[in-house]
Amino acid sequence: MRRTLIAGNWKMNGSLNGNAALLAGIKAGAAQLSACDLLVCAPAPYLAQCQSELAGSSVAWGAQDVSEHASGAYTGDVAGSMLREFACSHVIVGHSERRAYHAESNAVVASKAARALQGGLTPIICIGETLEERQAGRTDAVVGEQLQQVLQALDGADIARIVVAYEPLWAIGTGVTATPDMAQAVHALLRATIAAHNRAAADLVKILYGGSMKPENAAQLLAMPDIDGGLIGGASLKSEDFLAIARAA
Repeated sequence: MRRTLIAGNWKMNGSLNGNAALLAGIKAGAAQLSACDLLVCAPAPYLAQCQSELAGSSVAWGAQDVSEHASGAYTGDVAGSMLREFACSHVIVGHSERRAYHAESNAVVASKAARALQGGLTPIICIGETLEERQAGRTDAVVGEQLQQVLQALDGADIARIVVAYEPLWAIGTGVTATPDMAQAVHALLRATIAAHNRAAADLVKILYGGSMKPENAAQLLAMPDIDGGLIGGASLKSEDFLAIARAA
């Protein structure tokens, strides 16, 4: 049985004072939850604060990106080994904003996912299509290819250690959300794609929905058989909203 994961992506938001209040609220609310796991993915400068504030709680923390290199002359990059020193458990890889604004290709995303696993991190691999691709009927082909490149870069045993997040680009930050049935259809496709590489892993890998999940629609989305949680953007910046989504699980 796959345990539900509710992961917050703060994106480029936060401040020391604001984070302290947010983390305190999440930590307090998490003590009342037992049906799901909570994770916050913070900007790299705030990982030490997450470690300090959340250590000993049931809330895990992670990063928003990782270098595809282990070390070296890569100014501005952050290695997986560095993230592990701050006790990060997860790292987001291939978010649509990284793909769009930093020109990260499927090959780069696959390389980062492999490097994260080598560093003892669980990669949350983001997959998704644009509005134009969906309207052209290319959703299955686009998301399938994105995931295939990652799976081909991993050893069979490592596939069971990843998390996948389906984030339809047309539903991020727009207030538009895929219907539960639309999201389920893509999640089922992604699980079938994993199964073609490793049948046992397909039953273990969590597939999160990352397109404007909020308290109002979380229960309907999380009721779908192949939706194992959410990668939450804006709603993760308010503890009451983030916890309301978790309670919907």
